[in-house]
Parts: sequence; C-alpha cells; structure tokens
Amino acid sequence: MTHLQHTLAKSASVSGASLHTGEKVTLTLHPAPPGHGRKFRRSDLADEPVIDANVEHVKTVERATTLAEGSVKVQTVEHVLSALAGMGVDNVLIEMDANEPPIGDGSAQPYVELIKKAGVVEQPVPRAEYAVTEPIFLETKSGSLMTIVPDAGFRVSCTQVGPDGRFTQFYSTEITPAIYEKEIAPARTFVFYEDVKLLMDKGLIKGGSLENAVVVRGESVLSKEPLRFRDEFVRHKILDIVGDLSLFGRPIRGHVIAVKPGHGPNTELARAVAKQFAKTMALVPPSVTPKGGDVLDVNDVMKLLPHRYPFLMVDRIVALEGETKCIGTKSVTMNEWYFQGHFPGHPVMPGVLQVEAMAQVGSIMLLRLPGYAGKIGYFMSADAVKFRKPVVPGDTLFIEVEMTVRKKAIMKARGRCLVNGEVVSEAEMMFGVVDS
Repeated sequence: MTHLQHTLAKSASVSGASLHTGEKVTLTLHPAPPGHGRKFRRSDLADEPVIDANVEHVKTVERATTLAEGSVKVQTVEHVLSALAGMGVDNVLIEMDANEPPIGDGSAQPYVELIKKAGVVEQPVPRAEYAVTEPIFLETKSGSLMTIVPDAGFRVSCTQVGPDGRFTQFYSTEITPAIYEKEIAPARTFVFYEDVKLLMDKGLIKGGSLENAVVVRGESVLSKEPLRFRDEFVRHKILDIVGDLSLFGRPIRGHVIAVKPGHGPNTELARAVAKQFAKTMALVPPSVTPKGGDVLDVNDVMKLLPHRYPFLMVDRIVALEGETKCIGTKSVTMNEWYFQGHFPGHPVMPGVLQVEAMAQVGSIMLLRLPGYAGKIGYFMSADAVKFRKPVVPGDTLFIEVEMTVRKKAIMKARGRCLVNGEVVSEAEMMFGVVDS
C-alpha cells in the first residue's frame, strides 16, 4: 500500500521557557513542500540558518539530543520531532528564535496540540518509507540494548530500568498517529533525584521544575500532578525513541526492542539504520532502476545538461525528492579517459571530478524548476571539500545533492558521493545559472 507525504495546512506557534537554558522561546511550525523533510530554522541568527533534522548533525546526547552544523545548533529537539513523526508530518519547517524549543509540561502533548491546531494535509507525492531488511543489534558500555527487526509496521517494545532496578517498567505498542496521541505523547520527562544536583551544577536544567518534569526520590514520585500512566516512565522512553529515530530521515517499518534506552543509544540505532539503508541502495544496479516518474536515464540527463563526453559525470538520476534533493549515479569503468594518467597502474577517479559530478546533479535539480529550462549552471564556490576514500574502476558512485538555499538564480547545496553505502567525498557548493 502506497502512503502519501503529509505537511501542515497552516503555520502555528507556541511560546514558553526552554528546559536547559530557561530562555523564553517561540516555536513556529510552517508547512513545507514534498521532499523537504523536517528542518529547523534559527530566526534569531543572521541569515536565519537552517539545520536538517538528520542523524548526521547529532552533536551531543547528554540528557537531550542536540543538532549542530558549524557554529549553529539546536538542542533538546527530541520532543517536537517525536510529535511530528508520531503524528505523521513528513515535511515541516520548525522556526525558533532561540536554540531550544519550549519544554511545555515535559511531554510531547503540547506539540501534538500545535500540530492539530495547524492541521495535517496530504501531499500528492508517495512517502519514502524504509523497511528494515535484516536485524540490527547494538549494545553499549552503559548496558543499553537496542535491536530492530523487520516488521510490517512501526512498533516499539521498551524496558525502562532505573538506578538499582527502581521503577522497572515495560511497554509495547505499535506507533500510529491515533495511538501516539493517546498513549505516548502525554508521558512526561523524568529524572532521579540523585541526578538533579549534577544536572544543575552543569547548568543543564535552568528551566526545570515540577511543572515540566517528574522527579523520583527513593521510591517516591514528586510531581505537580499525579502520574498520567502507571507506566509513564517507559512511555516517555518510547516518546524519545520515536523522536531520535526520526533523525534517520524517513518513516521506518520495523520493530524496535529497547532495554535501558537513552538518547545516545537511540541515535546510534538511527545511524545503524541509515548505514543499512545506504548499503541496500548501493547494491541496487542502476540498470534495473525503473524508468519514468522521477527517474531520468542518460538521454533525459543530456536534455538538461550541456555536458558531453568526456565531461558528462552523471549516467542516471534515480531519485528526486521534491525540489530540494536529487540522487544520481555514475558507473566508473576502466574505460574512463582520465585513468590513462591518474594513475598508470593504480587507477583512481580524481576528486575534482567527483565534485563536478555533485555540481552536475545539483544543476539538474535546479534546471528542472520552472523558468530554468535551457540555462547553464556555473560553479561559484566549493567549500568544506573532503575526500575520504578512493574511487576505482568497478565502483558505482551514488551522488546525493540537497539544496540548502536558493535565491533567484543562485543556489547553495550540500553534496556527497557514496560507494557501497560509505561516503567517499563531500562538499558544500554554490553555483548559479545563466542563459545558454
């Protein structure tokens, strides 16, 4: 069964204090086009930088999940991301005028209410889900066990174990919008009393109070209101798992089995799923990629790009996600002209040509937009270029490019090339289009 992508019908805002900094912050959820994904925008900073809610941007996981790109960061993102994923919102721009969302009552319920206020609408583009292909198992030094196995839907079975085995709880549930709203979203964050002083000394909970967290002291529970569920703690752990796993970037079909989870183990599992997905994609031969829709063969590519032999670096476009992401392929063979001199007896694809391949895929993404047909894309700059592994004859290069900024005929984008699911090169690029 094909599911469609969803976004919000309109923008909606909520204000309040953040947990760790105690600052006043306003968060606004905005509708976004198909393929946009979930992104954060810091409206309080110059140029209003945007950070993709992707596990590659996870910076720290101490008591909360923090994303960062360069000097820009957003922290404690797990509750709002959990609500968006749990309620099935694929494409959204999350605008904040500080580096942390409002903590609300310590649950995801305020964000669920915000989503319902904005309204959820279908978009006429299929949702790109990922069905886990084989079991993944992780064990951490702290004793956390994280497993995900194939499943027809998305299910989480979790065991929460406190210090000395206190408040050990188990809960298992399928995650659907209806179940999430009723059974998971209201569960509040909790902390054990012996950890409170340590967190305060580190300045991590300046906005914390009994109004937005449950405190456990010995066998007693300190809270502004009674527990919302008998097993509220484990339900909140599932809430965090849903939010952290959403950083994989697409809905998962699989059964998560977690013992003593935390933000660190959760995000490690998201990385492991991403690695499995990348390997699965890399093993799909381009020759069997179906034609039509968002798939472009080499003849379609040459209708968009002016490049020809020996400088056409894209064989096929295998995916176009909305207007902001494009994936192409290049089959590297020993017949490539540059292997004559780079290097005799040790053929390696020049890194500069990998960057050129990223630019060509980015140009295709831009030239498909209304008003850009027939133009030519020109490189303006390439920054943060990194070459991680050599590319050799026999490799299939998967070239992923995502637009980060577009102003008229100028585009900034992030690109990376992968072979067998591993990143071999990456760059931040800026280029523009001119009349041919």
